[in-house]
Parts: sequence; C-alpha cells; structure tokens
Amino acid sequence: MDASALVTVVTLRNQKVLFEGISATNPGRPLPIDYLPPAGDGEGFRGLELLLLAFGGCVSTCVVFLLRKSGKRVESYSMRAAGEKREKPLSLAKIRVEVELDSPDTSEAELAAFVETAKGLSPVWLAIAGNVEVEVAARVASAVA
Repeated sequence: MDASALVTVVTLRNQKVLFEGISATNPGRPLPIDYLPPAGDGEGFRGLELLLLAFGGCVSTCVVFLLRKSGKRVESYSMRAAGEKREKPLSLAKIRVEVELDSPDTSEAELAAFVETAKGLSPVWLAIAGNVEVEVAARVASAVA
C-alpha cells in the first residue's frame, strides 16, 4: 500500500453490529460504531454521524487555519452540521451547517468568504461534492461592522 494512504480498521465487537474503528495514526483511540436497535444496540456512532463529524472537522480545520493565516483572531469557533437523510437509497441528501465564530476583527462577510474558500480545499467537502447539497449559515460574535 502507498505510504501516503490513509488506513483504518473496523472490527466487529459483539453479536450484533457494534464495531470498533481505529486509524493507523491513532491506534490507541478506538471509536465505537453501531446502529440503532434492533440491528444494533445504539452504543456507538452511526455511519452518517461519522460522515457529518468528518465533514465538520475537515471544513472547520480549513476555516480556522485560513482565519489565523490571515491574521484574524479566533476567540472561539464551532460548527453544527445537521444531515437531512434520503430514504431510497439511504444516504445524505443535504447538510445544513451553522458556523459560529467569536472574533473581534472578522465580519460575517469575511467568514462566509473563508467558508467558501474551504469548499475547494476540504478533502471531505470535495468528496461529497455533487452528491450532497450543503447549506451554510455563518455568524460572528464581536464582529467588525
């Protein structure tokens, strides 16, 4: 396998569908993956929740990196991602994202521009492009006028 490849292992841990996921870069941090009853016991993250977490983490990394690289102060940052499911086939149809930034020197227009830039940089956003609609709302506390 290519040295630049990302490697994860998912191992079944019970008689239903509880799995333990690990990555080669964090083998000591297992992640429980499960499904709702009756298929599972609901003791872990569902696949679409993990996709939303991956999306939020990847996009947020890009946005905060871009903000700081531009000299903007980041007092606090959070992203809420809510997925709208499609039933047939079961998948994500839409992700609604709410970005909240506390920054005394960033306007909402600037934050929106950083999120738009992240759209072309985030590997997870690029992976879902064309398959999942993404709607973004961005709010800045302590924003410049």
